Amino acid sequence: MSAGAIRRAAVIGTGTIGAGWVSTLLARGVAVAAYDPAPDSAERLTAAVAGHWPTMRLLGAPAEPDLGLLRVLDDPAAAVRDAEFVQENGPEDESLKRELLAELDAAAPAGAIIASSSSGLLPSIVQAGCTHHPERVLVGHPFHPVHLIPLVEVVGGRSTSAACAARALAVYAWLGKRPIHVRHEVAGHVANRLQAALWREAYSLVERGTATVADIDAAIAHGPGLRWSVLGPFVNQHLSGGAGGLSHTLAHLGPPMVRWWADLGRPDLGPELSATLVDGVRAELGDRTDAELAAARDRLVVGLLIAKAAEGVLP
Repeated sequence: MSAGAIRRAAVIGTGTIGAGWVSTLLARGVAVAAYDPAPDSAERLTAAVAGHWPTMRLLGAPAEPDLGLLRVLDDPAAAVRDAEFVQENGPEDESLKRELLAELDAAAPAGAIIASSSSGLLPSIVQAGCTHHPERVLVGHPFHPVHLIPLVEVVGGRSTSAACAARALAVYAWLGKRPIHVRHEVAGHVANRLQAALWREAYSLVERGTATVADIDAAIAHGPGLRWSVLGPFVNQHLSGGAGGLSHTLAHLGPPMVRWWADLGRPDLGPELSATLVDGVRAELGDRTDAELAAARDRLVVGLLIAKAAEGVLP
């Protein structure tokens, strides 16, 4: 059996993120005990899994989800009682998450990993109330849509043991994810900070009138975004340097890039700019619906993931 293999998991919070985790776990044949405080959580969850499954099937999942593996319980402590791995997906509220994780820590078996899907909270803060086994509490931050995007950021806090971080990385890899180990906790982790840097300058360029919302979307989607979907920023820079690789790129493009950094904007994301951005997206989309866009995005991402898996040379 693989080092990361699990048989029983708990998913706490089954909204958009949690439902993606449930679909991912069911696709690997893992028995899932789920909890969500919403009164219609069981119906919403089964509907979400059914909606995800055509995509899961394209990625190698069985023809139909085995809903016999899924139990929806009305108590979070009961949901984690027999779990080997717990994925918590509560609201991004520091005090609420700290209380919830403390409850899960008190109820879960001593050997179970407890991972929070928090998109930006520091694990040291949210694990602070865990008095039983804080060493097994960490952040396991996925990306939306969770059932489709492979990246998971594993971030340990001050109390997290190296062994538990390694176990979480192995479990996510076994689930078909592409986990990275964030070695020092920082607000927003890694990928959200990189996104935030891009969004900051994108907002600033709109605020300055340099480009429209549609222009900026086109600049990324039809330019560097195509390369970024295959290789990361460092390897792309390396390939841009020709025979000299990254060393050549840094020597020749580094100095002007440093000057650009000094000119990056600090947008005022108040009501006026927010309205401009929202209006710009509406104008860009026209009569396209969100459902149409999401479906097209997911079809293309599935095709890309399949193609990337066939290219053994990619890092």
